[in-house]
Amino acid sequence: MLPKSLTELEKIRASCKAMVRRRAATSGGMSLIPIPGVDIAGDVGLLLQLIPAINEKFGLTPEQIEELDPRHKVLIYAMLKKVGSDLAGRAITRQLAVAALKKVSVRLATKQVLKYIPFAGQAAAVALSVTAMMYLGNSHIDACYEIARGSIKK
Repeated sequence: MLPKSLTELEKIRASCKAMVRRRAATSGGMSLIPIPGVDIAGDVGLLLQLIPAINEKFGLTPEQIEELDPRHKVLIYAMLKKVGSDLAGRAITRQLAVAALKKVSVRLATKQVLKYIPFAGQAAAVALSVTAMMYLGNSHIDACYEIARGSIKK
């Protein structure tokens, strides 16, 4: 269900930001595993869980949108187009998660190299992993927030 008030919307945003912080910490922990590709696969898995969970909290899963009355449905689709989100209101597939990770590909490539440098490199890899996941999650929250806020104002 779409949020009904700005107060409810703010609570949802705070809850989602906490969820992103937890998943980012998990992503950072996975970057310490010295097996090539494990952290990237883990990040894809985290995004496959995180993005739909955020969509659901904001009332923006494809199923939730389909249940809306026609007026609200048109409004949501217009807001989706205006905000330009690739992830809100869509079923999240592995391909979409990988595409989202490609947006932070320089950080991820750097992380792959750094994690094999003892101590300082591993710390930098953790930091890059956490910031990449925070960026992706918080960007998606911001897009969902704008879409939901637009539906409240109308």
